[in-house]
Amino acid sequence: MENEKVLVTGGGGFIGSALVRALLSDGKEVIVYDSFVYGDRSNIAEIEKDVTVVVGDILSWKLENALKDNVQKVYHLAAEPYIPYSYVAPERFIEVNVLGAFKVLMACKLFGVEKVIHFSSSEIYGSAQHIPMDENHPTLPHSTYAVTKLAADRLCYTLAHEQKIPVIILRPFNCYGPRESQPYVIPEIIRQLVRSPKLTLGNLEARRDFTYVDDSVRAAIMVMEADLPAGMVVNVGSNISYSVRELVQIIAGILGCEDVKIELDARRFRPLEVNLLQCDYSKLRSLTGWEPRISIKEGLRLTIDWYKNAGCWPWEQRIH
Repeated sequence: MENEKVLVTGGGGFIGSALVRALLSDGKEVIVYDSFVYGDRSNIAEIEKDVTVVVGDILSWKLENALKDNVQKVYHLAAEPYIPYSYVAPERFIEVNVLGAFKVLMACKLFGVEKVIHFSSSEIYGSAQHIPMDENHPTLPHSTYAVTKLAADRLCYTLAHEQKIPVIILRPFNCYGPRESQPYVIPEIIRQLVRSPKLTLGNLEARRDFTYVDDSVRAAIMVMEADLPAGMVVNVGSNISYSVRELVQIIAGILGCEDVKIELDARRFRPLEVNLLQCDYSKLRSLTGWEPRISIKEGLRLTIDWYKNAGCWPWEQRIH
C-alpha cells in the first residue's frame, strides 16, 4: 500500500539503509530513526531529502515522538551489532538489544502500530546441530550478543501474546553487501586484499550462510506484507554455506589477486566458535514465495565494486 508511514530503527545501517531504499521504491513514507553510532549518515545521504530523519537512541523518549504521528509499520533493526564488542561491553549489549527491543515494542503498542518486524540473528542458534537449520533448531547462543538477540526474540514472542503486539521475528543468516560499517569478514577480506595479497584472519574453516542484503530486505518486506500470526519466527538465508577460506578464494578471484597468503591471528578467534550456520528457508518460501536471487559471486562482485568506488572503510575511522 502506498502512502503508508513506516519507521525503520537503525535505518542508517547497511541493512537498514538498503531497506529504506526499497521502501521508498514501494512508495512508502519513511522515517529513519538512528543514533548513527554504528549506522553512517552517509549511507542515506543521496536519499535523505526523501525521508524524515530522527536522530535518537531506541532507549530515548525521542522514539515515542517519532512514532506518535500515525506510523503504521515498524522495522526494528537498531542494535549493538558487532560480536567482538560484546566481549568488552556486555552491559551495553544487554541494555540496547534487550531493553531497547522492549521499549520499541511497548511504544508500538502505545501508538497502535499495525505490525512490527523484529530483526533477530541466526547467531541465536549457535553452531549447527543439523543442517539445514529450520526455525525449530535448538538455540544455544555462543556470545553475549547472541544471548541478547535470543532474549529479545523471547520478549517478542511473549509480548505478542501477553500484550497483543503484532510482531514477527525475522532471523537473517549473515547478511552482507555494500555500506557495511563494521569489520565483518567479507568487507575485511576485501579491505585487506585491495591493499595486499597477505591476509590476517581468524578461523578459516568457520562456515556461514551468506545472503545478499537486497535479498534479505526483500524477504523482510514480503514478511511484513504477509498475513502471519504475531510471534512467528521466520528464517532468511540461502541453504548454502561457505567457509572463510572459500570466501578468500572467491574474492581474490574477482579482484585478480594471485599468491594470496593467510596468517592466522589468535585474537580473531572467538572464545566460543560457531563452526557452521546453514539456513532452511522453506518456511519463508511457503509463506511468501521468496527465493534468493543474488548468487554469492554476483553479491561479492557488487560489494567489491561499492567499496572500491567508495574508497573508504568506515570502521578504520571509528574509535570504540
